[in-house]
Amino acid sequence: MVLKKSRNLALGTFGESRVADYRLQQGDEILDRNWRVREGEIDLISLDKSGTFHFIEVKTRSSLAFGHPFESISKVKLLRMQRLAMGWLVTHDCFGCEYSIDIASVLINPDGSHCLEYRAGVL
Repeated sequence: MVLKKSRNLALGTFGESRVADYRLQQGDEILDRNWRVREGEIDLISLDKSGTFHFIEVKTRSSLAFGHPFESISKVKLLRMQRLAMGWLVTHDCFGCEYSIDIASVLINPDGSHCLEYRAGVL
């Protein structure tokens, strides 16, 4: 059980790092990683060149055996992310600022390469 949890944590960290790199390449500033409050966690928060905040849920998988990573992101999860985003904006004196709820998928291939998919403004 500990090995599986450690492996999942390593996969998640890898995926979040790849998505952070992707957002940096787009010209974003990474503001927060794994921002947690009692109600939940936001994997990544970035600020783009136009001043829009991006609240990003990252799903990383090493196979499609349990479906595409995006399939594990439910409407309930997206609505929770929206509430968390509002909480982050309020606590950082940014309430009323433009924001986007985004999702990212990182699929790690058997050869160690990976494929990243990004969807902005899903909610």
